[in-house]
Amino acid sequence: MAKLYFRYGAMGSSKSANILMVRYNYEERGQYAVLLKPRTDNRDGEREIQSRMGLSAPADYVDEFLKEISQIWNANSTEYLYHGKKVDAVLVDEAQFLSPEEVDILSDLVDFYNIPVICYGLRTDFLNHLFPGSRRLMEIADVIEEVPTVCWCGKRAQCNTRYANGKIVREGAQIFLGSNESYVALCRKHYKEGKLWPDE
Repeated sequence: MAKLYFRYGAMGSSKSANILMVRYNYEERGQYAVLLKPRTDNRDGEREIQSRMGLSAPADYVDEFLKEISQIWNANSTEYLYHGKKVDAVLVDEAQFLSPEEVDILSDLVDFYNIPVICYGLRTDFLNHLFPGSRRLMEIADVIEEVPTVCWCGKRAQCNTRYANGKIVREGAQIFLGSNESYVALCRKHYKEGKLWPDE
């Protein structure tokens, strides 16, 4: 039975490395897992998913994939093809940037086409508020799993802390693309205290 998965974690929890390893596992067994990302995520260039560990793979955009399959798939088929290959799973990186409508359509792939969909992303933004895509996944996903990482103090890191000039940023747009130069994962206590590093 196919399921909709939401695997969330703070910045630096190796979500992108995880999704690339899952894709490799499917490929190793001769199966095709479609690798997708939202168009919003352009940090690593177009049509590519790259982890901080250096792993990378080409990816398609979620909106293009959903548009294409809506024109050629129907629930009465026995094989669902994309790029001429039977789809065994759909893997989505940076799922926090999905719209709630896109999440609902991805859930249709699970419910009506029996294709597992595994979404990786952040649960909350730099103010600890849910992203719209993450909120919808939290509402309807069959399986919700945390990809753990730790704060500099060794405790569970759950806060995606935005910073600039050595100080925590506590206002601004929800979406601000960046990596280690702009974000650090902190435990809730050190997020509240504004303590980015142990020597502060």
